[in-house]
Amino acid sequence: GALKTEEVEGVEDANVELDGSSNGVPMFDEVFTQQTGDYVFSNGLPYASNATVTPTLELDPLNGVNTWDLILISRHILGLEPLNTPYKLISADANKSGTVTTFDIVELRKLILGSYTKLPSNSSWRFVDKAQVFTNDQNPFADVIRENIQIADIQQSINNGDFVGAKIGDVDNTATPNNLVASDDRTAGTLLFDVEERSVKAGEEFTVNFKAAEQVAGYQFTLNLSGLEVVNLVPGAKMSDENFAVFANAITTSADDVKGEFAVTFRATKGGKLSQMLSVSSRITRAVAFTGTEKMGVGLRFNNGGSTVITGQAFEVYQNTPNPWVSKTQIGFYLPSATAAKLTVYDATGRTVYTANGDFGKGYNAFTIDRKEITTVGSLYYKVETTTDSGVKQMIQMK
Repeated sequence: GALKTEEVEGVEDANVELDGSSNGVPMFDEVFTQQTGDYVFSNGLPYASNATVTPTLELDPLNGVNTWDLILISRHILGLEPLNTPYKLISADANKSGTVTTFDIVELRKLILGSYTKLPSNSSWRFVDKAQVFTNDQNPFADVIRENIQIADIQQSINNGDFVGAKIGDVDNTATPNNLVASDDRTAGTLLFDVEERSVKAGEEFTVNFKAAEQVAGYQFTLNLSGLEVVNLVPGAKMSDENFAVFANAITTSADDVKGEFAVTFRATKGGKLSQMLSVSSRITRAVAFTGTEKMGVGLRFNNGGSTVITGQAFEVYQNTPNPWVSKTQIGFYLPSATAAKLTVYDATGRTVYTANGDFGKGYNAFTIDRKEITTVGSLYYKVETTTDSGVKQMIQMK
């Protein structure tokens, strides 16, 4: 059979298990889906045996999930723009309660902010038997959602073990289900947050006001902190603590239907200029704003009397996902401008085990590594470099 999205794109690297029995003897087999979503159990089952086929995929919970999805789910809840397919409704049910409510938005926002590394009550994907017919497309939860195929008294080969994949949290179908589908991270313009420039001294406590230069439908980003500790955070109008997460050296935020104003009280652990201590990043939460029709980048504008300094995202190399990995992994990086980039992977002794090159556009990009390309297991190091920048991180490949 095959695992495909409702857009009929194959879901790659899903684990498909065959669990059965014959004359009381248990049988088990498992395979991974191909780029096209296809899978096949090549070992024949005994005549008249019984079996259950169950697909699962737990990789990359953030794939296709961002603040725009929260906006669409909110519009559905308010009755302004209902989600129009049963699979979108299944995707919106983040806490797997059988309903779509504001609690699902809360759970997904925690995932976007980095408070969760995965949803506690749901998987990354759910797969529905393609043969299932919903009695009410506006409420698929009224039926028992069939997430496996049960086969009794097998008499012949079966070639229609198909499932429809729903990426949890992705209601605008922007997830990339396989390496044949390219993600679209193009942005038009930049949403700037105005900040008053100032010098600070080590040990000083002070409050910084952040104000978006324009109102957008929603935004999200990571605010990197260098030499600053968070003492207090004051959400703006129509915001709450749920719109933020605080880490040792970063603040993440995700908000929609707000003016984009908030304040943070910091304690400086070193002296310096504020513009050198605050920066926008996609390290934890991807930096992007939404106008409703287009995506925008996010930046900071430091105002100092009559002069201004604008800082956008700088070159960054991100932790590969998934990590540890077995089948495939992606190494993401951000380019402030279009350029060529090179990936080099080293083993623990410093020996080069893999290289790749490419020309990439401004914004988020990624190298994908297949298990066929690196046979070394255990700790590995990878370096992404351009003519002007480079970054190194560690990853683990499992057997």
